[in-house]
Amino acid sequence: MQITGGEAVYQALVKLGVSAVFGIPSVHNLPIFDAINRGGAIDVYVPRHEQAALHAADGYARASGRLGVVIASTGPGTTNAMTGLYEAAFASSPIMLITGQVESFAYGKGRGAGHEADRQLPMLRTVARRVESPRYTQDIADAVFRVAADVQSGRPQPGCVEIPIDIQYAHTSEAVGDPLPVKPVAPDAAQVARAAEALADSSRRVIIAGGGVNTCDAGSALTQLAERLNAPVFTSVNGRGAIPDDHALAMGPLINRRDVRAAMADAELVIAVGTRFQGNPGAWPALPGRLVHIDVDPFVHNLVFPADVSLIADARLSLKALLDASNAGAGDAAFLQRLREATDDSRQQSRQRIGVDMEAIMDHIRATTPRDALLVRDMTTPAYAWANQILPILGPRTTMNPTSGAIGPALPLANGAAIATGKKTVLIQGDGGFMLHIGELAVTAQYQLPLVICVFTDGGYGILRGIQSARFDGRQIGVDLATPNFVKVANGMGIAAEAVKGVAAFKDAFTRAMAAEHPVLLDIDMSTLTPMKGVGLVKPFTQPE
Repeated sequence: MQITGGEAVYQALVKLGVSAVFGIPSVHNLPIFDAINRGGAIDVYVPRHEQAALHAADGYARASGRLGVVIASTGPGTTNAMTGLYEAAFASSPIMLITGQVESFAYGKGRGAGHEADRQLPMLRTVARRVESPRYTQDIADAVFRVAADVQSGRPQPGCVEIPIDIQYAHTSEAVGDPLPVKPVAPDAAQVARAAEALADSSRRVIIAGGGVNTCDAGSALTQLAERLNAPVFTSVNGRGAIPDDHALAMGPLINRRDVRAAMADAELVIAVGTRFQGNPGAWPALPGRLVHIDVDPFVHNLVFPADVSLIADARLSLKALLDASNAGAGDAAFLQRLREATDDSRQQSRQRIGVDMEAIMDHIRATTPRDALLVRDMTTPAYAWANQILPILGPRTTMNPTSGAIGPALPLANGAAIATGKKTVLIQGDGGFMLHIGELAVTAQYQLPLVICVFTDGGYGILRGIQSARFDGRQIGVDLATPNFVKVANGMGIAAEAVKGVAAFKDAFTRAMAAEHPVLLDIDMSTLTPMKGVGLVKPFTQPE
């Protein structure tokens, strides 16, 4: 039986277990969309911009652990997608972009064909680990399988398949085969033994859990090891949820605080799992004692800190092997208590810094949100001040933020996460970042996604106001923005919305929003709240009526 190239893509995706794709139809991918439409086994979600499509697929993948797939057009469609690929690479997210290309006979000729992008492949290679462009229709499915296998092998990274439009329409009698097997990388037995020996030779131990723990669903094994060792567990921001924040051994992402550093100065052993110590190395304290580093990516070992023992392997398999191999007893109780007191003090200082109103808002969000609800944050003042660090996270894959530091991705990330799980999803975003993808409200409305969208509005970029004010003698530029009436914008797109002024109004509105069976937007006027200390500036502003 003969199939088109578009049908080959569809059949390959079905065999990969893909049940949802994100993308925008275009003349250079219509055969793929038509095959999906006729096949019926894959749902299509249409964002309003290709960058948002990548962010939505990224949110889908982070919340579910499944492959996120985007279908885009060549040229402008793919250049639009680049920022989303960049973010997914930072976040170690399993994303596959399938894009078109002009006809094979025009490819590389510089004839100005519509959407022509002769240098598309090298552009994609700057943000994707594996990129393929099959030359013949019979090769399409195998290219999809190879890229999908690479995306999901080891540390997840984006991959791309570019398919010229003529071979999407063309036919082949080659049957679609089966996906390539993807196996987790097992740890080396000798290195496991060395790590177990390091555990046995120490009593003051600290565990640092990164996003890789959540990526390979190693939270249970991590918690078991921490409980056996009676060891405190710090997380990166991406590692939050690997151990619930209400667990007695959970210290949160507070390892960089001065008092915490002082309390762990005499640690004998650090076990770092699934982390590359992301960010400026100076942001991480010099690690005390010896380092056992567990991470599947060989390139992150000895990148920031030299490891005494390196397990270049899957975090879950490594932790299970370490549990089996180690006979180390419970750690120093006094050391644990010092760290617990230091982190409690640091957390309390953060609460005092954000002020009584933001503290009340944070506590109400957690009190009225189920443990498994999703909490999605943008790069915004409330995220920096409390949502990233002291808002309790109670389960794996229940929290996400732009790992690259990008402003704006949170709404499409939240859309994708809600599509993946069907769970209530709380979005914490500032008005400046919200404007970058405000069109994705139409996606929220179209698919009636269970979002509670909390837009903290201060009429511009509050964080940058604060930085400029502190560093440039109070001078500011480009940080005050014309801010629309978000309630009217949301209503115009078919989304219920409320303007919120003050804590009491927020509590009432948020409680109603959580009970609603439809998306709700809350426009929170930050000028009506107690100012936070040292995090951004709020200027009085007036929204259009």
